[in-house]
Amino acid sequence: MTDTPTRSNKIERALLSEGAIYGLVLVAGMIVVSRNLAGSSWDALNTVLATVVVFYAAHVFADTLTGLTASDGHKRTFRESFRHAIRRSFGMLGVAVVPVVVLALGVTDVLDDADAVWLALYVDVALLGAVGWWITATRSPSFWVRAGGALLTGAFGGILILLKALIHH
Repeated sequence: MTDTPTRSNKIERALLSEGAIYGLVLVAGMIVVSRNLAGSSWDALNTVLATVVVFYAAHVFADTLTGLTASDGHKRTFRESFRHAIRRSFGMLGVAVVPVVVLALGVTDVLDDADAVWLALYVDVALLGAVGWWITATRSPSFWVRAGGALLTGAFGGILILLKALIHH
């Protein structure tokens, strides 16, 4: 038996990473502050894309630099540190895909703009809940503990949606 991670393990690790969770919160926050409750899904899409790319680059930059400090006793080259940082931060980009696709449905008039913005927020909350479920599942076989983890992480996204509603009403 080999300990080499499979492609699906790598994807799972990326989507359940700190960067992925941060990315989901970031996406929800950017939709919230994009002031698009009844506005353009195009504006929300641009805000989300630009912000996710900038924050991804900032995470890669910071992780590359800290990776050069060799706190684990292994001195990495700049190239090794950069590649490691890209892999560690990839989840931030990966989780943004689904809400971005939903916003794109508004841009292409498949959905009404406001519906696309709200659906993107709901999808983001559902993804946060799913991440909470999967992470809790690694720690407990209990359905109720997993459901609690999903509810807690999803609730954080729900709080952002409530803030959005308060800001615009």
